[in-house]
Amino acid sequence: MSEAEIRQFISHLAVEGGITASTQTVALSALLFLYRDVLKIELKYVANIERARKPKRLPTVFTRAETKRIFANLEGTQWLIAGLLYGSGLRLMECLRLRLKDVDFTYGQLTVRDGKGEKDRITMLPAKLKEPLMRHLQRVKALHEDDLAAGYGEVFLPYALARKYPTAPKQWGWQYVFPAPKRSLDPRSGRERRHHFSEDAVQKAFKKAVTAARIFKHGSCHTLRHSFATRLLEDGYDIRTCAGTVRA
Repeated sequence: MSEAEIRQFISHLAVEGGITASTQTVALSALLFLYRDVLKIELKYVANIERARKPKRLPTVFTRAETKRIFANLEGTQWLIAGLLYGSGLRLMECLRLRLKDVDFTYGQLTVRDGKGEKDRITMLPAKLKEPLMRHLQRVKALHEDDLAAGYGEVFLPYALARKYPTAPKQWGWQYVFPAPKRSLDPRSGRERRHHFSEDAVQKAFKKAVTAARIFKHGSCHTLRHSFATRLLEDGYDIRTCAGTVRA
């Protein structure tokens, strides 16, 4: 098949097949990968494809009362992570990848590195979470010191920073705010390190909390971010200038 047949097939998926826009993109990417990397056939850009329409849906938002019930069923690290998602408008992975150097208690703010679109931004640190977060970091500090004493204590650094700053992986400022309970082997280097807290563990705990709160909305951790933006609007803030934290 050539570009014409591929174009016809991908358009057929959208028009007759009724698939979603993301599924159509995956199908096209798979075909292009097949030709380029398996069959070693170069194709020109496949243009003029009938695209599947992305449905316009309103985001799910938890009310204030629902949010309180959810948090009543969370505890420990999961409670604190959910608190930052709701109080700072963070995405889940942005929260889990926070480093100690990006937490500023004096100014009450967090610096998000490599957010959506590989952009950095600053957002608020809720006053109610300062004390719980400080207590949490005291435990993280003790954990890090134990790792160092055992000959470990390194953390992954992006963009070859470990080569540029050889001692940085063991420095306190570069450690994750939410480290994993156990060390594990880094598949990229084979070194035993402490990764950040598990994304799946937070999502499972949150799902259980939503169920326990008897909330039947189709919500997830990301719903807390939408709820954060809604609270700002309800309280009269201009979300366009509120630390740039509310884009989906």
